Amino acid sequence: MAKKPSSDVVVVLGLGRFGKSLALELMAQGAEVLGIDSDEAVVQRVSDRLTHAAVADTTDEEALRQLSVHEYDRAVVGIGSDLEASLLTASALINLSVGNVWAKAISNAHAKILTQIGVSHVVRPEHDMGKRVAHLVRGRMMDYIEFDDGFAMVKTTPARFLVGHRLGDTAVRAKYKVTVVAVKRPGEGFTYATADTVIAEDDMVIVSGQVRDTERFSELT
Repeated sequence: MAKKPSSDVVVVLGLGRFGKSLALELMAQGAEVLGIDSDEAVVQRVSDRLTHAAVADTTDEEALRQLSVHEYDRAVVGIGSDLEASLLTASALINLSVGNVWAKAISNAHAKILTQIGVSHVVRPEHDMGKRVAHLVRGRMMDYIEFDDGFAMVKTTPARFLVGHRLGDTAVRAKYKVTVVAVKRPGEGFTYATADTVIAEDDMVIVSGQVRDTERFSELT
């Protein structure tokens, strides 16, 4: 049977704090969500807020097949604290040929094993949030997103040397190895920055570059 469209429907297995939050956010974004948990009370609390909700042992491959999980192309394992259940659930999804499997990990070892058994995407919410907040509290960053290979995008207030000057005249990329990507004026939305953009003191800027370079730039006054 053909897989269901991956961007429109998602299976979330494990409806604890992380799984529930994720499932509800997916619903808010317009996706259809099948939520599965072994705890009937947990399922009942969210059943009227999800497209479908079912009580089942997420580690039981046959139970998942009966719920047509094998027809889906995207699934998220929201189980974290029960390592055995997390790994068995992820393994069942892979055996069912679910194309894109995301799984929550609570440690480096947990993440490593999930990757070894074939999980496409491993996330560590608490760890990643801790890193993000650590970056935010250090300087003038208002938001921070880190990508692969040490690349990051940062929302911050402009350093004093930028204010009142065309970006093309500041040599910001040559001096600080970062690129000013966008600018936000008070009361307006973000617009792409160009060489002719003049930064004002009360502007907000989006800057991209290697993590350490964006950190250094955000610490400039």
